[in-house]
This record gives sequence, C-alpha cells and structure tokens, in this order.
Amino acid sequence: MNIIDFRTGLDGEASAPGADRILEGSPRQQISNYFSDATQQFHSGLWSSTRGKWRIRYTESEFCCLTRGRVALENLAGQRWEFGVGEGFVVPAGFEGTWEVIEDCTKFYALFESRT
Repeated sequence: MNIIDFRTGLDGEASAPGADRILEGSPRQQISNYFSDATQQFHSGLWSSTRGKWRIRYTESEFCCLTRGRVALENLAGQRWEFGVGEGFVVPAGFEGTWEVIEDCTKFYALFESRT
C-alpha cells in the first residue's frame, strides 16, 4: 500500500457539464482522479474548470479545497456561498442548486457516494 502523492503528474480527462445544465458561459473542465477505493465509493483528485454556471444535484458528498480561482454555490432557496484560494467546504449528498466558476479554478476533491 502506497501513499497517493498529488504532486506527481497525472493526465486528466476533459469534460463539460451537460448542455441542458449550463446556465452561463461554456465551461471546460479537466478531471485527474488520483485515487478510487476498491468499492468505487470513495474518489479523490484534482478538478479544474473555466468560467461558467450550471445546475447541480449531488448524489455524493464532496469535500473541496480551492487551490486557484473563485467559485460560488447557490442552493434552491437562494442561499449563496463564495470560496477562494485555500478555502475548503463540503457539498453534502442531496444538495441542489448551481455551481458558478467566477474565476478559472482548480480544487482538490474527495468524494464519497454510498452504494446502498
């Protein structure tokens, strides 16, 4: 068993939110998943995105810590949270609303999705 070192380079996968979810911009994303556990319920890595805003509905719980840029999340009730470099937050399973990239960003993520 080895430590997963995020300092090592890892080719990422290009992606984007589904066209039906995009509200603003043309966000382009890069995902580098460094680790998935044997059950495929826990994953961690790096995620980057260009500016844009899209609808989200979380089935997993995700810890995020921004290393670059600025983002805002808003729930369906209109509560808004903004985060910048060095700030961490958790998006719990069941959260619905929007994700907005205000400044091109990169984050560490660790997410868990129960398979019950």
